[in-house]
Amino acid sequence: MSEERLQKIMARADLGSRRSCETIIEQGRVKVNGQKATLGDKADPDTDTITVDGQEIRIDLFTKRYIVFNKPKNVLSTNKQPEGDSRPAMRDLIPVEGHFFTIGRLDADSEGLMVLTNDGEITHELSHPSFEHTKTYKVTVYGQPDEETLERWEQGLWIDGSRTAPCYVRVLEQNPKTTTLRVIMIEGRKRQIRRVASLLGHPVQRLVRTHIGQLGLGTLKKGAYYELSDEEVAAMKIPAEEVKYIRRKNRKQRPARNNSSSKNKPRSGGNKRRPRKSSAKGAQKQRSKKQST
Repeated sequence: MSEERLQKIMARADLGSRRSCETIIEQGRVKVNGQKATLGDKADPDTDTITVDGQEIRIDLFTKRYIVFNKPKNVLSTNKQPEGDSRPAMRDLIPVEGHFFTIGRLDADSEGLMVLTNDGEITHELSHPSFEHTKTYKVTVYGQPDEETLERWEQGLWIDGSRTAPCYVRVLEQNPKTTTLRVIMIEGRKRQIRRVASLLGHPVQRLVRTHIGQLGLGTLKKGAYYELSDEEVAAMKIPAEEVKYIRRKNRKQRPARNNSSSKNKPRSGGNKRRPRKSSAKGAQKQRSKKQST
């Protein structure tokens, strides 16, 4: 195996998140082949001896686990119940020992599919928008958004100084008071769907995540959980088919952004042309012409 950054190896050995492992390294508690490690150091877990507080870490004894959970409403996506908050924490409903990362947090008012894992690499891959992995939601909003409104939603809105990534939005059902939508995203900012829907004048009544990639909730009951099979983990890594549509939206936006930025960018020197520099040969020809006349 090739060399990797220490914090990445430590996270794979279930010692915490990469950030918390960086803190352990900075505290001087990690050694590689007997030498104190510093942040940024690399090691090969197959050939190097890595110790934390004098105890050797073993990657080969580490078993990756993936747990799917159907989060009910009013359950917090946290490991511990905050002081003064009577709502249960997610980990209170999943009595499984060990440190787990969360793939796709949900706010307390939202429901649906969540995955807990001790695999830091897949957590990063499925959470970062640059990898274009998809998450699918069933969203019920108040009112009846028209085609123009849905197109604005798909193109992205400006939130906190930046534009949300393009997404896929389709109507599933409409009635006089509410509309149920299917929303597929490659980006998930904090409360993004709720904030976008409110900006468009159609606040969310109910929000349920139904899929991560092509892994769906199926018949899993609210509050229930189970450990994923290898096939289900593989399905989670496969984006929804609609990702092709989202990519086309992305490509259409990029030239527009580039053109607008280049039009607004002032040219140095204004519209004035710079005078040409005359060469020595050119000057000599001009002198000979004057002498001949």
